[in-house]
Amino acid sequence: MAIFQRGTPLDAEQAKLDRKEARFLAKRRQSKESPLNQLLDDKVPDKLRDTLDAAFVKAFNLIFSKGSPVIDKTYNADKARREYQVNSLMADDDASKRNLRQFSRQANGSARVNTVASTAAGVGLGVLGIGIPDIALLVGTMLRSIHQIALQYGYEHDNDAERYFILLLIEGSVAHGEHLDEIDADANAFIHYHALPDGYDASEQIRGAASALSDEMLYMKFLQGIPIVGAVGGAFNAISMHNLTAYANLKYHKRFLIGRRAEQLA
Repeated sequence: MAIFQRGTPLDAEQAKLDRKEARFLAKRRQSKESPLNQLLDDKVPDKLRDTLDAAFVKAFNLIFSKGSPVIDKTYNADKARREYQVNSLMADDDASKRNLRQFSRQANGSARVNTVASTAAGVGLGVLGIGIPDIALLVGTMLRSIHQIALQYGYEHDNDAERYFILLLIEGSVAHGEHLDEIDADANAFIHYHALPDGYDASEQIRGAASALSDEMLYMKFLQGIPIVGAVGGAFNAISMHNLTAYANLKYHKRFLIGRRAEQLA
């Protein structure tokens, strides 16, 4: 059900987003084991899962503590902020469907570029049989893409509250079933209240995102560690990035539209 009644362009954009979000969630709720995963099931070392968990946790901790400014130097953050300001002025002057959709168009554009870059890196490293070392690069690309999307909707990203939201987006993008519903509810609560949950533990949130990523990528990262055929595993980065950027775009778009509605009612 749409949150707002149709009427204004803002209402229509919100209704369209609600339908798109419902389709995304319905598709992601279904977890289907691929034939390739079933084939690899008895070949994956028992300790690989723990190794992946540790690698993802290490990558998040390193980037959050030291790497965000470095990541932001790999794209033009100031340009993204200027684009938001220009788009916002246009939407303030004329809140048409065309102007309201300019935010999501530009966010989608940056997402496609990052997906292509992540796929190329994953395939290249897979050909060489490099799987686990790719994780730091993958996490960096994920965060860069989310940072760009956030800025293009007018949101900064370098504080504890926004990092919590980002971790929810990453975990939600690879979650299924009841787990997805729980994470999505937490993301929606943040969108409405802009606050960290009581008793928030950043380390625990990082472990949750890392564990979800490990579950999703276990078989493909194993395959990526085998020279030549590892290109198939590396190509899985494209699927992961597509799901992440689609989910992030939905949630930042929702924040943006709810924020504009609140400004109108203020």
